[in-house]
Amino acid sequence: MTIVKYRKIFYTFSTILILASIFSIFFWGLNPSIDFAGGSLLDVSFTGDKPTNDEVSQVLKDLEFKDASVRSSGEGYIIRLKEISQTEKDSIVASLSLGGQYTPTEKTFSTIGPVLGKEALQKSLISIFLVLLAIVLFIAFAFRKVSRPISSWVYGIVTILALLHDVLVPTGIFAILGHFYGFEVDTLFVTALLVILGFSVHDTIVVFDRVRENLQKYESSGKKPARHDGESGGDFETIVGESINETFVRSINTSLTVLLAVLVLYIFGPETIKNFTLALLIGIFIGTYSSIFIGSTLLVTINNWKNK
Repeated sequence: MTIVKYRKIFYTFSTILILASIFSIFFWGLNPSIDFAGGSLLDVSFTGDKPTNDEVSQVLKDLEFKDASVRSSGEGYIIRLKEISQTEKDSIVASLSLGGQYTPTEKTFSTIGPVLGKEALQKSLISIFLVLLAIVLFIAFAFRKVSRPISSWVYGIVTILALLHDVLVPTGIFAILGHFYGFEVDTLFVTALLVILGFSVHDTIVVFDRVRENLQKYESSGKKPARHDGESGGDFETIVGESINETFVRSINTSLTVLLAVLVLYIFGPETIKNFTLALLIGIFIGTYSSIFIGSTLLVTINNWKNK
């Protein structure tokens, strides 16, 4: 019951996170990759020593690619530019040798037009919306027989609020990282958000399902839930607290197992999926937090509002 008792502390912490995320998204915005904005992406590695970031930037300026961005990637650099031709790409790779001082090798080169980038963005937003809609419909169906003390649709609304929390916070963090460190969001980032939604709703439903089971148990037995250590609160508040306690260890262990696997992938995985795994690390952690400390406690808050 401790989590339910001190829920206002968790609400305050989440409110700060959400406001900071919204601020960073609207004032700094996300840094879209060529998947969304269109352009060319060139990944170059070097045999032996490699030039400094400033040297690579100067080469691009000399070739009049003034809007190019350069990011270190292991033994080379990932260069993002406006849409360029094969000839222009070859001239960049050749110039990166700096008169024979270095040995550049092209690893990958891709170009996406602005029309395809816009289409990818639209499909990504539609995917997230459809996932949220499917989750609401599923929860409304799964909890259709639960009508006391709150209606089944409340479980769906609370789940959506928790999921919005879980999407906004990683997105806001990437807006901050994009503004200060040049982190980009691409279609893999959208994939990470969809994975986060899946993990988050899984944890939330585990607690909600235990709440439903405990409600049915006490209703069929005619008994009232026992309070512990002089705790105060209504029967529903006690049941929610009991349900959280019963599922707490399971939720933490499940998420911790996934986080450890993703952390290993982030440390030892290829550079191309660093942002993807980082988004998963942030999102799964936040999703576990919201399922335990926000989603379930919101049921109690809404019930108290209804009673007042």
